[in-house]
Amino acid sequence: MHERLQARLAGVGRGVLTALAMTMTAANAGSPQAEAAPITRAAVQGTTLAGWTEQWWRWAAARPIAPYMDPDGRLCDMDQDGPVWFLAGTNGRFQPRRECVVPEGKHLLLPIINMVIFASPGRRECTALQARAAVNNEHLLSAVVLLDGQPLGDMRAHRVSSNGCFRLDPEDDTSALAAADGYWLMLTPLPRGRHTLSVGANYGAPDGKAYSTMKQTFEYVLHVGGRSQMVQVERVQPVRAAP
Repeated sequence: MHERLQARLAGVGRGVLTALAMTMTAANAGSPQAEAAPITRAAVQGTTLAGWTEQWWRWAAARPIAPYMDPDGRLCDMDQDGPVWFLAGTNGRFQPRRECVVPEGKHLLLPIINMVIFASPGRRECTALQARAAVNNEHLLSAVVLLDGQPLGDMRAHRVSSNGCFRLDPEDDTSALAAADGYWLMLTPLPRGRHTLSVGANYGAPDGKAYSTMKQTFEYVLHVGGRSQMVQVERVQPVRAAP
């Protein structure tokens, strides 16, 4: 079971992704824009941003179907019962467009591109795990996040590392030890209505470094407070990731 779990999580960082499909048309007329959803690094109900990313990895590992394999949003509400609603990236092998209904008042935790490294069974080398998780994140080549068609700024400012190492099961000292590092956004609760989040990112670590070609692209359509009327979304030619 432990080996299968490690293989599943390692798959988050192995994909090859070449484009970000940008949504350039807002949802409904007069729908809220990106300014209504500021980014925060403040603690949410006493848990730091780094702490929430650790909880995200536990959430992703514990599900019967990995949420980053969700093709269209059917897994969006799986075990979402806290103040922070977890969004998911991909394993890098497909480019999903997910549609989800999100309750009002939820913060949103968005993984842009990231790494998690697990210790081999019986080993506890936290410093080495942290170094391995950091390698690609020191070589971010490009990262773009759009909310309702508007860019959310320089993603290099949003790197988050785990607080040292953490246990997959915090109540079991024998469970897998891990370190995580990457780029994340915590958004304060979005206004009621329809919103889009589009993400594209890739690493540019030197050849031979682990996961040096990892890339991500995915999109969420979020119906905050209930499903809104569907509208036609216009797409433009994909923006190619940097070589």
